Order: sequence, then structure tokens, then C-alpha cells
Amino acid sequence: MEQMIHRNMTIEEIFTRFPQKSQKLAQEMTNAGLHCVGCSASTWETVEAGMYSHGMTDEMIDGLLGRLNAILSEKVDLTTITITPRASKKLLEILEDEGKTGWGLRYGERAAGCSGFEYFLDFSEKAKSDDQTLVSQDIPIHINAKLADRLMGSVIDYVDGLQGAGFKISNPNVKSACGCGTSHGY
Repeated sequence: MEQMIHRNMTIEEIFTRFPQKSQKLAQEMTNAGLHCVGCSASTWETVEAGMYSHGMTDEMIDGLLGRLNAILSEKVDLTTITITPRASKKLLEILEDEGKTGWGLRYGERAAGCSGFEYFLDFSEKAKSDDQTLVSQDIPIHINAKLADRLMGSVIDYVDGLQGAGFKISNPNVKSACGCGTSHGY
């Protein structure tokens, strides 16, 4: 039986049970107005209590739970790295603005944050000798070949909302993540 998110789960429990989807889940909760993601209230406050304390209705709670469980059921291709159409569009705009049309994306991680690692994205004119190159949305993605096992299956998206805009990464290989969604561990 597939595990699902329900009203009586704490925010912390959600991130603990589903770390590989924590970044997408955190973004969806924040977009819904549940701002205790990453704060100390997340250790004891349930989804239901958090939503009620922010003035949300039962219908809004049910809607959020439906979206969170849809995120859990999304299938992931562990043989590649995917850039969403929204992220592709934004990246191509940035490349053009920077005078780097035709360049690709460098994707990797470095030691940082409270959970061990954080992702980085950068411009990449060409692959390095120790890189593996993948293509998504006609954009070359360069990753260090030594990191391939940990990065494969990642989805790079772009979100633009009231809580900020930027590229967001979801990686199914992650086993732990911080509450704020900026660092992760294996």
C-alpha cells in the first residue's frame, strides 16, 4: 500500500517520511499559505492544525492534501535529469539576457547546509573531461560523472510565487532534508 499524507501528520513527519520529495512538498505547502514549513512549529503542528491556524477551510486542507499526494505519486525517471518546460523557458531567457545563447546548464552539489549538501546550478559553455552530458528540453546538462548516481532522477523546475522565485530541484535519491528545504543528505 502506498503511503499517503493525511491531516494528522506533522510537517516534520512528512519531510522525514518523504525526503526525496521534500523540496516539492515544501513549495506546495508554502504556496498554499502554510508558512510553518521549516519553523519549530513543524515538529508538533499537524497539517490540519497549521492550516486552521492560518485561517484555511476544510476544502482548502483537502485541496492541499490532494496536491501533496499527487506529488508523492509522480513517477520519476532514474536514468536522466529532467528540466521542466517552465524551467527551460526561464533558463533560455536568462541565457539570452547574459549573452550565452546556446550554452548549457551545469548541475551539481557541494558540501553545505545543516543536512550535508546543497545543489548548485550554473552556466556551462561546454562539458568538462570528467562530465556526463544529458539533454532535457534541448538543453545540455553537464554533471560531474562521479555525482551521477546521486543526481540521476532529479527534476529541475522553476517556481515564481509570493514566497519567492527560483529554480527548485527535486531529487528522489535524497534520504534526509532540512525543514527549510535548502540542504539534503544521502
